[in-house]
Amino acid sequence: MKRIVVYPGTFDPVTFGHLDVIERSLKLFDKVVVAVTTKSSKKPLFSLKQRVVLLKQCTAQFNRVEVKSFSGLLVDFTKKQKAEAIIRGLRELSNFEVEFQQAIVNRKLAPSFETVFIATSPKYFHLNSTMVKEIASMHGRVDCFVPKPVLLALNKKFK
Repeated sequence: MKRIVVYPGTFDPVTFGHLDVIERSLKLFDKVVVAVTTKSSKKPLFSLKQRVVLLKQCTAQFNRVEVKSFSGLLVDFTKKQKAEAIIRGLRELSNFEVEFQQAIVNRKLAPSFETVFIATSPKYFHLNSTMVKEIASMHGRVDCFVPKPVLLALNKKFK
C-alpha cells in the first residue's frame, strides 16, 4: 500500500524552503500531494491557478509529487487523497505554536490522520514567502530564495 502525505499551503510564491520540505517528505512517503489552498483570509499575489502552475513547474523533477488545489477543510481533502498524514514545515519556534494547534484541531476532526512536522533545513530557516514578495516588490534580488519559474513570475509582476 502506498504511503501518501498531503503538504498544504498557500505557496505564494513557492520558495526553496518549500521544495526542501517536499524533497525530504519524499524520503518518508511514497507520494506527496502538494495542496494549494484558496484560503480566503490571505490576499495572494498570484492567483490560485498561477500558484498551481508554478508549483508544477518547480516540482517537475520529482516523479512522486502531485500538485492540486483545494478549498474547504484540509482533513476532507486529505481523506479524498487517501493520505495517512499531513506534512507541516517548521521554520521557527513561533511557527510551531500555530502548527501544533492546527494539528490538534485536525486530529479532533479526523483522528486517523497524523501530522508530521519537518524542520526546515538551516540554510532556509530565514526564508518565507512574505519576505520574498517584499524584496521582489522593491526590485531586490530573490534568485537565491526561489526557483527560476518563480523568479520570472515575480519579475513580471513587479515590472
